[in-house]
Amino acid sequence: MSTTISKAAASAQITYNVSFPEAQAHYADIEMHITGLQQNTLELKMPVWTPGSYLVREFAKNIESLTAEANGKPVAAPKINKNTWQIVTKGISSVTVKYRVYAFELSVRTSFIDASHAFLSTTGIFIYPASMLHSPAIIHIKPYRNWDKVSTSLEMVNNDPFTRLSPSFDILFDSPIEVGNQDVFGFDASGVHYEICMYGGGNYDKEKLKADIHKIVDQEAAVFGENPNKHYVFIVHNRQRNGGGLEHLSSTVLGASRDNYTNDKGYQSFLGLVAHEHFHLWNVKRLRPIVLGPFDYDNENYTTNLWIAEGFTEYYQGIIVRRTQLFPVQNYFDVLEGEFNVLENLPGKNVQTVAESSFDAWIKAYRPNENSNNTTISYYNKGAIIGMMLDLEIINDSKGKYSLDDAMKYMYTQYYKIKKRGYTDAEFKAAFEKFAGKKLDDFYARYINGLTPIDYNKYLGYAGYKIEDELADKNDAALGITTTTTAAKKIIVTSVQRGTAAYIDGINVNDEITAIDGTPVTDAATLINGKNPGDKIEVTVTRDGQAMTLPVTLLKSNRVKYNIVTVESPTEQQMVVRKKWLSI
Repeated sequence: MSTTISKAAASAQITYNVSFPEAQAHYADIEMHITGLQQNTLELKMPVWTPGSYLVREFAKNIESLTAEANGKPVAAPKINKNTWQIVTKGISSVTVKYRVYAFELSVRTSFIDASHAFLSTTGIFIYPASMLHSPAIIHIKPYRNWDKVSTSLEMVNNDPFTRLSPSFDILFDSPIEVGNQDVFGFDASGVHYEICMYGGGNYDKEKLKADIHKIVDQEAAVFGENPNKHYVFIVHNRQRNGGGLEHLSSTVLGASRDNYTNDKGYQSFLGLVAHEHFHLWNVKRLRPIVLGPFDYDNENYTTNLWIAEGFTEYYQGIIVRRTQLFPVQNYFDVLEGEFNVLENLPGKNVQTVAESSFDAWIKAYRPNENSNNTTISYYNKGAIIGMMLDLEIINDSKGKYSLDDAMKYMYTQYYKIKKRGYTDAEFKAAFEKFAGKKLDDFYARYINGLTPIDYNKYLGYAGYKIEDELADKNDAALGITTTTTAAKKIIVTSVQRGTAAYIDGINVNDEITAIDGTPVTDAATLINGKNPGDKIEVTVTRDGQAMTLPVTLLKSNRVKYNIVTVESPTEQQMVVRKKWLSI
């Protein structure tokens, strides 16, 4: 994990000094030295997005006070577009650029600095020379006050934890940095050193975490036949309520709730997050859609394959935790049932295909509005279900010889290791067909590029299971809205589901519901208590400051709640599939 300073200096053209003189005010001060310049003009850029999070976030908005100097004198560094600064460097061999970054956005994909720590999501911290993406950089970190640790997958220089070497900007932008007093512990697995860095405290058991994460690491490495890292870092931000994760080449950033580690459901959820983000070190960071690398940091990078990159990873997070044997099969079924019920209760499943969901991630997935459930789905959610379907299809058709694992390992070997490039949609489809032993044109037409309802019983049936809807026999009335109740006890409509009574009869988002049939309402949960499908009611709302009464005919709730149950007397073939699939 260390290199010599002479080796680093011989190859480095760029050096950064990062300090935090006003950490309490959420600032990092950056000083960039660029040497060996030979061009007449130098353009400096800030990425507009961070790989793994498919939204243009405009990180340059947080930059202030950028200045440049050469030979001890100021030089002009005008901004020429939203994320680019230009310096005339004719006759100049070195430049020093100084700027400040405001960092106060709590998420796994954005930087956050306060007096307790600094989390540097590097795409939003480091401006880079446009012509030098492949150049190395040395990062010197000056910690704030009593901070004493740096956690990152970047290698140390001369065994100095506060000096790190990045071989290129693609590596730098894939290597978040945590600086502070985080709790650091780890383990070794298959020749890889794993470092777990906990910020924010929590009721975690270090030894249990090390043992259980070790099991996840082993199961995932077994899928691909190798672990390509020498060092891997889990950066975990523990807060009162937190979640989410973002993958990187040799690290990940996880959000966790600090008091959930002793709660069975919360702990399983955390391990699922660990499994998800760690699985990404193969799936998407190395085995990737062809457009996702080399990255264009100025623009969107479009692909229709996020249902594989993210959706399959979501599928594997559940099945990998199942393979550790840490939890019973029913716990895994609870996860699967959750995926089924999310998708099946979204009207958007009849509007947006999973391929479209992937392509439109940039404008829809990270920018939901009040109508999103009616028009979109998640490539995570439906992709996970498709992963299950293809896994069961391959296991069944090969009579237990192959599984989705084999297709994933084959693609990793062929495209990451041998061809050293990303895959196309057609190439991954061919891999599925190779192990299923048949063409999947119809499957793709129905489920990837089409809107055919998923035949859960067909695919679960391969393993001797089926679904039952526990709401099927109910005759509950529904308005088809979601609401929020304000501090002033106002009931405000936040979404209206397509095809429901509220949708048909004109209740709008942002309406305040004040009365049903003339009776004032104060509890959203009891809006239509005692009512039946077909009943006609009058809903009084306040819209834009004006009261109006809407006649509404209640309809039967169209919600489903699927449970997975075993079929009676599963066949020998079904048991072969079941054992292969569920590791039982």
